[in-house]
Amino acid sequence: MNTLTDRYLAATLRSVPAQRRDEIATELRASIEDMIEDRAGGGEDAAAAEREVLTELGNPDRLAARYADRRLQLIGPTYYLVWLRLLKLLLSFIPALAGTVVTVVAVVDGRGFGAIGPGLVVALHVAVHISFWLTLTFVLIERSQPTVELPDWSVDELPDVPAHRDVSLVDTIASVAMLVLTIGYLPLQHYQSWVRASDGDNIPVLDPALWSFWLPALIVILLAIAVFEIVKYRIGRWSWPLFAVKALLNLAFTLVLAGLALSDALLNPALGERLSWLADADNRGLVNALIALGAAVVLVWDLIDTALKTRRRTT
Repeated sequence: MNTLTDRYLAATLRSVPAQRRDEIATELRASIEDMIEDRAGGGEDAAAAEREVLTELGNPDRLAARYADRRLQLIGPTYYLVWLRLLKLLLSFIPALAGTVVTVVAVVDGRGFGAIGPGLVVALHVAVHISFWLTLTFVLIERSQPTVELPDWSVDELPDVPAHRDVSLVDTIASVAMLVLTIGYLPLQHYQSWVRASDGDNIPVLDPALWSFWLPALIVILLAIAVFEIVKYRIGRWSWPLFAVKALLNLAFTLVLAGLALSDALLNPALGERLSWLADADNRGLVNALIALGAAVVLVWDLIDTALKTRRRTT
């Protein structure tokens, strides 16, 4: 007769090692029958008692896992923290590094802004592969080594209480990265810009004559600002001397950029041959004025913001 008990036993035994099935079947059937008899002895209907007993025993797959000493999780508590720490470490730099390399190669190949897409795709693919293969490795380790002795945790591993910082690492990385990209673009636009002549030759956006002095001067100023950002992060808090250095560097950059724009020495005159609207003196003057105005607005805004931060820190 195909009773509920028979069906429960069959569902349980299919997931246990074959060499233990007879032993487990005898033990489990005896336990079920004893529990049913106890309930029936108390006046409960035998069929209802059988259903209640099997319900209390729960899912047969879970019961089989207990008999087989088999984990019902992908990565258990033994290895979970090690897996999570290693996953965070690898994802923190490898995808970004791979994406950056692909983007740089694509830029050198002349793809311009189109180089960003392949870089993002590669970074995403690398992140997925790292997550999959690292997780699979830990799953195999846990299944093949049910017991392992990992180093015990010690209070010596406790991190120091983080000191309050006015300058975050994220802001510093973003600022330095933007400065490096700007520095890299200055020579790059001389060979690969978004403007092409009718014969396909590259037309630099900035006047090539500026390489005699002004563009190298701008690069030196930008490098000085990048170094300042790193030093500022190392110090970790604003002060009036830091504010003064930042103001001088930003002022130097703005004066050079705005001065070149207002004197019509910034943009390449050859742009007018390809962009007819820029050949008009009024349009060209308007563009130069907007560049100078934009640089001035950014300077004033940054100085006000930095002064407020410094004042809050020093009062």
